[in-house]
Amino acid sequence: MPTGLLDRVSPYLLLVLTVLFWSGNFNLARAVNADVPPLGLSFWRWAVAGLILLPFAWRAMGNALPLLRTHWKLVGALALLGVAGFNSLVYVGLQTTTATNGVLLQTVTPVLTVLLASAVLQEHSTLRQWAGVVISLLGVLAIITRADVAVLRQLDFTSGDLWMLAAALDWALYTILLRKLPGGLRGLPILGFTVILGALAILPLYVHESLTVRTMPITLVSSLSVLYVAVFPSLLAYLFWNHATQKLGAGRTGQFSYLLPVFGILLAVLFLGERLQLYHVAGMVLVAAGLLLTNWQRQ
Repeated sequence: MPTGLLDRVSPYLLLVLTVLFWSGNFNLARAVNADVPPLGLSFWRWAVAGLILLPFAWRAMGNALPLLRTHWKLVGALALLGVAGFNSLVYVGLQTTTATNGVLLQTVTPVLTVLLASAVLQEHSTLRQWAGVVISLLGVLAIITRADVAVLRQLDFTSGDLWMLAAALDWALYTILLRKLPGGLRGLPILGFTVILGALAILPLYVHESLTVRTMPITLVSSLSVLYVAVFPSLLAYLFWNHATQKLGAGRTGQFSYLLPVFGILLAVLFLGERLQLYHVAGMVLVAAGLLLTNWQRQ
């Protein structure tokens, strides 16, 4: 999708769609972890995404090559963090932790993003925006704990949770570095370069996993899983997130990660037949209120 077309769409809508796609990614990765190895899913996700993307992006990437030579360190860091690092950390973490723990630990990402944006980019948040961060975080906790503080004491943390914390820090760094991109690299060029470089970075890890742990099976489940994560949480989500970050800033964009458990619940209600509870509604209201408070602009 060309950047000009994205400019006609609200960045807030793009962020909502992005988190919706990522919610499906978390649930799918946890659901197929017994059948699909984590690094196999991560590598083929980006390999397929690259094959789909390149016919549309190669011309823009060619025009941006002079900028790539100048900013290769920044592009390389974005590829390692956003493509190779984050997704591999999440998939490895979900092998030994629950989806609930995974979502809970990802809620530190917006806080880390705001702190790093303030330290690195001088994007200083107001007291009102920090209040929005706290309110959204309370909403997430209400959903995960079912509005019962005792549930927090019952959560069982494993080594996978450390991988998820590393993923949260990884994504916060990726989000703030996006703001340093020059205009000529934004949109399709940066997505194409990071997908290719990120897939190449994952390749040796995938080969090692295949030789020492287990190979990637070729089944209907694995094929459909790869196709979903290649198109929605990869190509479209990254294009939308990158564009919105340039429009809104790293701190405000990062707050939309709080929608992960909200969409996780809605997907479970729609497709798994789970019931919507009162604490779900209360948590969603708090998350929405926090996002509105953080992104409110007095005209």
